[in-house]
Amino acid sequence: MTELILTAVRLPAGDGPDGPLNLHLRDGIVAGVSTGPLAGAAGIEVLDCDGRFVIPGLWDEHVHLNQWAMHANRIDLSGAASALGAAAAVERHLLAAPGSDVTAVGVGFRDALWPDAPTLGLLDGATGDRPTALISHDLHCVWVNNAAARRHSLAVDGSGLLREEPAFLLTRELGLLPDTVLDEWAQQAARAAAAKGIVGVVDFEMTWNRDPWLRRFGAGFDTLRVEAGVYPQDLERAAGLGMRTGVELPGGGGLLRTGPLKVLIDGSLNTRTAYCVDPYPFGGHGLLTVNDADLLALLVRARETGFVPAVHAIGDAANRVALDAFERAGIGGRIEHAQFVRADDFARFGRLGVVASVQPCHALDDRDAADSNWPGRTDRAFPLRRLLDAGATLAFGSDAPVARLDPWAAMSAATTRSAFDGREPWHPAEAITRRQALAASTRGRGTVRVGDPADLVLLDADPLAVPDPDFAAMPVAGTLVAGRFTYDGGMPG
Repeated sequence: MTELILTAVRLPAGDGPDGPLNLHLRDGIVAGVSTGPLAGAAGIEVLDCDGRFVIPGLWDEHVHLNQWAMHANRIDLSGAASALGAAAAVERHLLAAPGSDVTAVGVGFRDALWPDAPTLGLLDGATGDRPTALISHDLHCVWVNNAAARRHSLAVDGSGLLREEPAFLLTRELGLLPDTVLDEWAQQAARAAAAKGIVGVVDFEMTWNRDPWLRRFGAGFDTLRVEAGVYPQDLERAAGLGMRTGVELPGGGGLLRTGPLKVLIDGSLNTRTAYCVDPYPFGGHGLLTVNDADLLALLVRARETGFVPAVHAIGDAANRVALDAFERAGIGGRIEHAQFVRADDFARFGRLGVVASVQPCHALDDRDAADSNWPGRTDRAFPLRRLLDAGATLAFGSDAPVARLDPWAAMSAATTRSAFDGREPWHPAEAITRRQALAASTRGRGTVRVGDPADLVLLDADPLAVPDPDFAAMPVAGTLVAGRFTYDGGMPG
């Protein structure tokens, strides 16, 4: 039996007694709450938390952890304001590090509002014979040069762009790094997440995800809880191994479980492939990448095999297709993103038991792209308040590396609809309360209760009371998973 008592902790305003409390943690569970001097604590470790506030541990419900781990070690193109600027940034990087013939990889470009278009010739002129592949911030598009096309046997046109499945295939190939390298980068990313109060992630890396995580946990990884998603091509393999959503995987030290079945049925806003009812200004409705019949069959099979479906749907037409399939299959689940929803579809989320797994930072990152591509209709883009008011359950994530893995930035975006950059909040009617944002970031827990897992975050200030900018950059004093510190930001010895 392992026991720890956290003394002199406080709950956020309105969550319980105003004074200091003692939290009794036993075998990974919040076993009790007491007040006043401790009695009968001989032989039990006691930690004085000096009046810090305690909340449940935070979850990121949608990450691509390998991609996020690699992101910091690739060419950053997030600041490129044009195709010419992106090509120039790559050229500067290659000139500073000449001599390698490994494919150079850039990340984070956003071409939806660029004044010029990516072309094969432009990237060739900047990179010469060095194979180069640039991955867009949304992961749905890759811009390559001729050298990369030859090396990776790619068929490209004059744009040099790969979209959707061809882009995903190349992205997976570019991620085939030595296990020792990628595992160390993943550990670094996990430690950074723990320093933000993250105790668990749902990992939707586009690969067979079980074995890499078993390898990492077998080597001592214990920083986060991980739910490893499964994709349709691996569903029967997973089912044959007895995997089911939410079921613990042997060898994961109690921290590794099978995640949902991830099904992508449309593209993205930046790549202009999100499937929409109304046409884009340039024409076309985007792409429906899984038809109605195939999606229904997948959801029925998910129900039969014990998997919770997580359907990627961004455009309003895609969200309608997804909700129709959930209704016909008679199964609940999740819609990942739900960025653009028809007014008469909001109530269906709650009625059908479909969780809206959303990424609030996207509303701020993509506001200009939304205004440009969904003109006059963005009052129902990146909806939060309307989903909640219609009875939906929200689950927050980052979609890292699409946005940074930072739950406080996500909750701030949800509650202010502002990046504090001098611009007016974007559709502030869609803002929700901090208490609602905390619930969406803690799997509905919201506050600490006896019987909950001892996955906790210690804060120097009350998250329900600090000013908005402080909430967005909330410093974390400590993070615990199953009653064990995974991050200690200066707690007393």
